[in-house]
Amino acid sequence: MSESTPTAGERFQQLVDVMAKLRSPGGCPWDREQSFDSIKPYTLEETYEVLDAIDNRDWRALCEELGDFLLQAVFYAQMAAEEGLFRIEDSLDAICTKLIRRHPHVFADGDAATPGQVKARWDQIKEEEQKERGEEPKGLLDNIPRAMPALVQAQQISSKVAAAGFDWENLHQVSEKVREELAELERARAGANPGDIEAEIGDLFFTLVNLARFLKTDPEQALRKTNAKFRRRFAYVERGLAVQGKTPAGSSIEEMEALWRQAKAL
Repeated sequence: MSESTPTAGERFQQLVDVMAKLRSPGGCPWDREQSFDSIKPYTLEETYEVLDAIDNRDWRALCEELGDFLLQAVFYAQMAAEEGLFRIEDSLDAICTKLIRRHPHVFADGDAATPGQVKARWDQIKEEEQKERGEEPKGLLDNIPRAMPALVQAQQISSKVAAAGFDWENLHQVSEKVREELAELERARAGANPGDIEAEIGDLFFTLVNLARFLKTDPEQALRKTNAKFRRRFAYVERGLAVQGKTPAGSSIEEMEALWRQAKAL
């Protein structure tokens, strides 16, 4: 009789065991010298690689990147276990308990028919949990990590305050605000004060995030797609110049613009 296929739980336990071995006295010198702070950059790197695989619809790569992503959680938990802080089992218990408690419309007798109602109930239950733990009431924006990328942080800030009623009434008002911020940027540029220019650029970005929200568009995803489009078109320009034995640095703007128009047409 052939052995049964290992379950997801058994395979996850194998990852936990492998990580423990790597961190053990006879394990890997590199893994053993890592700390919570030293592997933070790898966590960010793996996060962006997951996003890149999704953007490219590269499911084989996504499969592999999700494994690398899981490793980050196991790595942190192993270091925490070594210091007697918590174990990976505690993290798994915490997320399962949270998901079940915050989805009463699925696991209990709650009622939520739309995604908006689900989100509102999630936030309400989260506030109730904080009160049960005896935590001091937090400001509306206090739960948004300041270490988040600025664009994502702006999305969350604008969404939270809008849900609380601090928002424009319609799309026209947001568009007017964009024009107002552009005018203020021009005035700051005329004054040639770098500090003022930076402030107005920030205000313009923040207003554009709100414009995207009103248009029900994810600004992060929109910018990622534009970046990918620019990469493709500029790669076409480079290939076209290479055929002529040239590089971008050794070519005129007119030559590059002509190739850019070709790339755009394609």
